[in-house]
Amino acid sequence: MNPAFKTIALIGKYQSPDVAAAVLQIGDFLRERGLNVLIEQGTASSTRLGSGFAVATYEEIGAGADLAVVLGGDGTMLNAARRLAAHGVPLVGVNKGRLGFLTDIAREVMDVSLGAILDGEGVEAHRFMLDVVVKRGPRSVFHTVALNDVVVNKGDIGRMIEFDVRIDDEFVYTQRSDGMIVSTPTGSTAYALSANGPILHPDMVGIALVPLCPHTLTARPITLPDSCTIDITLLAPHDARVHFDGQERFDARAGDSIRVTRSPHYLRLIHPPGYSYFAMLREKLHWSASPRTP
Repeated sequence: MNPAFKTIALIGKYQSPDVAAAVLQIGDFLRERGLNVLIEQGTASSTRLGSGFAVATYEEIGAGADLAVVLGGDGTMLNAARRLAAHGVPLVGVNKGRLGFLTDIAREVMDVSLGAILDGEGVEAHRFMLDVVVKRGPRSVFHTVALNDVVVNKGDIGRMIEFDVRIDDEFVYTQRSDGMIVSTPTGSTAYALSANGPILHPDMVGIALVPLCPHTLTARPITLPDSCTIDITLLAPHDARVHFDGQERFDARAGDSIRVTRSPHYLRLIHPPGYSYFAMLREKLHWSASPRTP
């Protein structure tokens, strides 16, 4: 067994009693191997499985866990990644959601796959994150990180918004559209893909800018180096809503600037042995599938 993995945290899908059986199964499996088990506080509350296991906050998991097992879909993984990235805790995903681009272990084989990872046979991959600051004049009014994407959109209004885009302080264009997606390679198979953005291999160090329904049809997605600074400044009278991984949000005002850079933090993602990125794409996106007959 990998001696680095002594304390394992279990994080379940938010307020989902359906994961209770899987959490209990993995908890018992880990204890049988002589490992310490922590259950994230919200998971313990929603699954009512705190009894018999130590309950821990995200801060306590970050300080004390050697590995975190995330049970749910990609949304659960995104939330855990943002909460734990600064602590450097590696994450393993067990898919209890739908597509599961990040949670790549099937429930049916989770004991076998987790056993292999605990034995040191897992493959570690690093996924870089985005650092986001909303500036209002000289002041910073909001700050967060995102693993998938930062989305600036029109919110509840039924018209386009207008904004300036600058890269490394160089003016690129003024755009009228429904908004803009700033995506990492991890997020390139999420919202950005549905907006006709490129699929970026996770080993790439690029950031994709993907316009949402631009007024000018020549406004196309572009991939930028990860070293650049992206500024999106809202032009009056347009307010906008800024989303981070589809989970956090901030209501920005006309004149606000959303600055996006590569974060110093990154996700440490552990894949089971035999993992293949292209095999995952074939499965999730149904590549090579035979066309259906009427």
